[in-house]
Amino acid sequence: MSTRCQLRFVRTLEQGRTADPTEPVAQVYTHSDGYPESVLGRLHQLKQLLEATRSVRGPAYAAAQYLFLEKLTTLPLYLDPNRDPNRRLDAASPADVCDPNRMQHLSQPLFLLGHGVEDPRAGIHGDEEYLYVVAIPEYSLEQSEPPTWEVAVSEPCGFPRWDTDTDAAFSEATWGFEGSLSAGSRTFITNG
Repeated sequence: MSTRCQLRFVRTLEQGRTADPTEPVAQVYTHSDGYPESVLGRLHQLKQLLEATRSVRGPAYAAAQYLFLEKLTTLPLYLDPNRDPNRRLDAASPADVCDPNRMQHLSQPLFLLGHGVEDPRAGIHGDEEYLYVVAIPEYSLEQSEPPTWEVAVSEPCGFPRWDTDTDAAFSEATWGFEGSLSAGSRTFITNG
């Protein structure tokens, strides 16, 4: 069974509560592995990668990079040399991924499904188990230490579901964790 979730990428979290949920910068839907141990672990890896490569560009870019890295994690399945030759991609020819004729034998490849950029006005799907708010502050080249990413993680199903009002889901969510990404990662990955 899949653990679905929605992630809102914003600029800041207000002290003691999430950022204004009607002001998302970007929103991402994840069809599976949406439990906190997985999501916070991937966000932590993303933060490290973006900071090490000096590629942090704010919430919208982080959302796009999160999606890109999520898609990359499913590609090895299709590159596995032990996989049926008719159902794998040639690792020496990555352009195959963009060739529709080459994709027809794969029958809905995972790297084309499972994640999406959401329109917050369209409502949530209704079968999500978790909501996340990820606050990515501004970075400057003059900073000696990178700023802290803040996160809020809802209680499982702790928000209005099957609702066309996404903002209500985020506004009325019961947040099980609010704090730094590193503290959230330690909390959920250690105790998960």
